Amino acid sequence: MTSVLSKRWRNLLAFVSNLHIDDSIFLHPEEGKRDRNEIRQSFLDFVGRILALQGNCPVKKVSIKFLFKLDSDRVDGWISNVLARGVSELDLSIDLCMDEYFLLSSKRFESKNLVRLKLHRLCIGQREKTVGWLAGEIFLPMLKTLELDYVGFYGDLLFLRALPALEELVIVDAFWFTTFTDVTVSNPSLKTLTMSSNIYSGSISFDTPSLVYFSHFKYVAKDYPLVNMENLLEARINLGVTEGQIRRAREPNNNDEVVLRFPNVGKLMNGIRNVQCLDLSANTLEVSFSFFFSLEVIK
Repeated sequence: MTSVLSKRWRNLLAFVSNLHIDDSIFLHPEEGKRDRNEIRQSFLDFVGRILALQGNCPVKKVSIKFLFKLDSDRVDGWISNVLARGVSELDLSIDLCMDEYFLLSSKRFESKNLVRLKLHRLCIGQREKTVGWLAGEIFLPMLKTLELDYVGFYGDLLFLRALPALEELVIVDAFWFTTFTDVTVSNPSLKTLTMSSNIYSGSISFDTPSLVYFSHFKYVAKDYPLVNMENLLEARINLGVTEGQIRRAREPNNNDEVVLRFPNVGKLMNGIRNVQCLDLSANTLEVSFSFFFSLEVIK
């Protein structure tokens, strides 16, 4: 496509500061088009030419969205390209089929300019000999907003400690590949935390002393060993609790896996007790008050 542009348009393209690359528009018109290797390759070559034509010109916002499988070296090259050119906002989405996820490398994630990062349908962590984010190889000192949407982890969230300027964290539909994982969200500068529909096989702790807003929806963790939110002002909690589970919780000697987690919800409530604005769903409220009198024991 860019090969037919006049020299004047090619020069103008070099100064475009916002890039939105989305293969869904390119592959949509014809059924089965995305399954043809030559079509996919032509689009990848097109993206490569776009980046090559821009050379070292600064870029501000970049969105890269793909619906077919990519090799990590190619994606690493794209990320390295835009980070080196000072991108401040990066949105990366590689939406593969349900049983495949793109394992994101950390080798290229170094930037003093990146302020906002959104990742969708990716994997973060270490699998076999793959170097992941958890190896502490990221350097994003200016990153303020991190959005993780349908992201899989091969370990904990301890890499958040390497983001000294982080203020906003959104984690939606996250899951952990390991059989049993105790999750720790730890960051001294974090002010806003939104967690929705995430699946925890173990406990979850919050070491977020600067947090002022906390939103937690759906899944009940096995335990809440640490809840450090001493400056929290507003909390919205809607636990994924059914009426049937609440009825079973009232029964003696109940062995329901989710119901057995209910007593530890008191630790979460005890950790946010100083909030000025608290929004609880009806089921969350009933579960919390059912174990209200056990808080002194839990402390």
